[in-house]
Amino acid sequence: MVAAPPPVVLAYGVGVDSTALLVEKVARGEAPDLVLTADTGVEKPETYAYLDVIGPWLRSHGIRHEIVSYTPKRFKHWPPYYSLLEMALTNATLPSKSLGGSSCSLKYKKAPQDAFLRTWQPAIDAWARGQRVVRLIGFDAGKRDTIRYSHAATIDDPLYDCQYPLREWGWDRVACERRIEAEGLPVPPKSSCWFCIGMTPDEVRALPSWCLRLIVLVEARAAPRLRTVEGLWRKTTRARPGRMSDFIRWEVLLPAAEIDAIERDAPLDLIRFQDVAASIPLEERPTMRDWLDRFNAGLKEAA
Repeated sequence: MVAAPPPVVLAYGVGVDSTALLVEKVARGEAPDLVLTADTGVEKPETYAYLDVIGPWLRSHGIRHEIVSYTPKRFKHWPPYYSLLEMALTNATLPSKSLGGSSCSLKYKKAPQDAFLRTWQPAIDAWARGQRVVRLIGFDAGKRDTIRYSHAATIDDPLYDCQYPLREWGWDRVACERRIEAEGLPVPPKSSCWFCIGMTPDEVRALPSWCLRLIVLVEARAAPRLRTVEGLWRKTTRARPGRMSDFIRWEVLLPAAEIDAIERDAPLDLIRFQDVAASIPLEERPTMRDWLDRFNAGLKEAA
């Protein structure tokens, strides 16, 4: 009796590379069994909007698409948090990449996908047969992704057979964009969190005001604990300052008075909120989202 083939899962970041990989695999009659997207809670607004584009396309091709997110089980500092932004504010820190690490990607992208697959029956059955689940990853053949691939290729995962079709096809980002356009789909924006160190100055300029205000808040909240970096962009260079807040101020992307008010008042109000939350019974305790809703509402009233 011939064993069933292992299931194929596409790690879909809703960006250019993974979208081109998806489109081409379907065109070749090799559609993945599952498309899996990890939502950090702070993807760029354009990325969330693109889900409304790719969602109908996936459904029209009969492909299952699941969106998962990281759910922490323990909290170092209260109140509870459920996104990368809420974690940074609760713990008075910056995303790991701004501090020189990479755990934000592992915790908020890879970990929730792995957790879902541990409950997905085709994966469970494949592992029971001694097979590895095929995981498609959209690293292209360009210089930047070649560096990422060089590291990823050294990792031997007993549960997953990671494959990189774009590299096998020799496709760089331009080739990926052309393939998406040929499919009749709009090209998605570069996928990243809107307060990631990888954001370019032009990408920050394009952010809506509510994102800019939260960037100022994150850096102000973390500032007292920063020792080796200046802010979300780490160190000042000729191209940009180490703090995104300084860039926002210099470019007048927000009024200076609004930036001053956030930096002066919001961190202290947040600390008071955390102190009060810690005294409330666990089952009744408010979450960081409750405070953020109040913060955003206050800014709208002041505008």
